[in-house]
Amino acid sequence: MRARLILIVASVILLAACSSQEDQGPKYTTEKDFYEAAQRQLDSSQWETAIDNLQALEANFPFGTYAEQAQLELIYAYYRNFEHEASSAAADRFIRLHPQHRNVDYAYYMKGLSSFTEGSGMFERFLPTDLTKRDPGAARQSFAHFSQLLARFPNSQYAPDARKRMIYLRNLLARYEIHVANYYMKRGAFVAAANRGRYVVENFQQAPAVPDALAVMVQSYHSLHMNDLSTNALATLKANYPNHPAFDSDGNFNYQHSGRLGDRSWVSYATFGLFDKKDPPGFDSRELYNPEYIKNNQAMNDVVEPSGETSSTANAEEDRSWLNWLTFGLIG
Repeated sequence: MRARLILIVASVILLAACSSQEDQGPKYTTEKDFYEAAQRQLDSSQWETAIDNLQALEANFPFGTYAEQAQLELIYAYYRNFEHEASSAAADRFIRLHPQHRNVDYAYYMKGLSSFTEGSGMFERFLPTDLTKRDPGAARQSFAHFSQLLARFPNSQYAPDARKRMIYLRNLLARYEIHVANYYMKRGAFVAAANRGRYVVENFQQAPAVPDALAVMVQSYHSLHMNDLSTNALATLKANYPNHPAFDSDGNFNYQHSGRLGDRSWVSYATFGLFDKKDPPGFDSRELYNPEYIKNNQAMNDVVEPSGETSSTANAEEDRSWLNWLTFGLIG
């Protein structure tokens, strides 16, 4: 009786093991099988499965014909699977292992792209988000990676796209400084606000945020009774941006923050200045000088694949199934 029970238990375990192996899908035995399977999965956007097969290819055939290309494909697969840190790490590893590879510029490009989209997820794809109000750490890192790409490979096929993204990042970083300056002015920290405005003028000369930076300097220096500096900034603003919203119909500058500190409400005092209906709006002329700046730049949605072709997520939006829409892109 005991022997029969042992035999039954062993049979059940054996059947379960066989079933588990069948559920794991087809077994690939050659390097070519792994690579072709991964390519099919990349083409059908099965990123996790493609990652598994690319990792298996490298583990089983580290010096094979497809090993180096698989490492590049893995960088791309991680990125498309929203694993940006893993994508950047894979790019670093490829650069370290193959510093003279003919496609090493792609690894540098993907490092910048991974930082560029770090922190963006499902909600950013469906809800409007002002990225200029977020922590600029990832944007600065991305800018540095793209700069490295252009310095090392100025004639790379990825250089034009990197330049576009660097312009976008420059404008984003400049606008972030203006947000901070507006915050400082609302708190009455005019020295800090003036420094932020001057930093934008000196370091982001062609950014759309420059006129607001000049307005910040005019307002801050005026509030600090540094009239010479305020007058110089005002003359520059008026000469280059006469239609700035800070000027009224008569061409006079509206010192919106003047006298605010002496007219604070009890709500402002109770909340340490965090809530106050009398807070001035701050300087933000994006709609006047660059209306498309607030909108999502379509070029920023393009991803250059390892083959050098460009895949637009915007085109993918048109081909999405009803299941993909229903699940917010998680399925389908």
